[in-house]
Amino acid sequence: MNVRLRHIRVTTIVICSALLLIAAGARAEITPFDADPQLTALEELVTKSSPQGAREGFASYYAARFIGRRTTSGHRYHPEKMTAAHYSLPLGTLVRVINPATKQEVQVTINDRCARKPFPFIDLSRAAAKKIGLWGKGKIKVVIIPLLEEPLQEPA
Repeated sequence: MNVRLRHIRVTTIVICSALLLIAAGARAEITPFDADPQLTALEELVTKSSPQGAREGFASYYAARFIGRRTTSGHRYHPEKMTAAHYSLPLGTLVRVINPATKQEVQVTINDRCARKPFPFIDLSRAAAKKIGLWGKGKIKVVIIPLLEEPLQEPA
């Protein structure tokens, strides 16, 4: 009788294991119709790269009339530098801005403030706007990822 019980137990374990493997394999192949593997990879990148978390929002760029004017940090705005304005991120924060439509990205330093909006918003320098394909479009949807905070050096 013990041999028969052992045989039943082993058979049950083998059958259950086989069913689990089949179920796991079948589940791995099922993906939603609207799942975009590139967006999934972008979401993974976003969650891994920022301790403060990423935000979807909008980006625009500084108008030409601001060239040479002082920013909130005291530095002058130079359109060829990789800088940006944000309403709440600390001055000196390094930020990655990604255009999800083209996957182009740029890293900028927050050195100015912009008006508070009901949604995340960032104003980019002309060079940064060109790098992500924003130049000439006015405003686009972006992913804003704060990377790290560094104190800004005093302006010369």
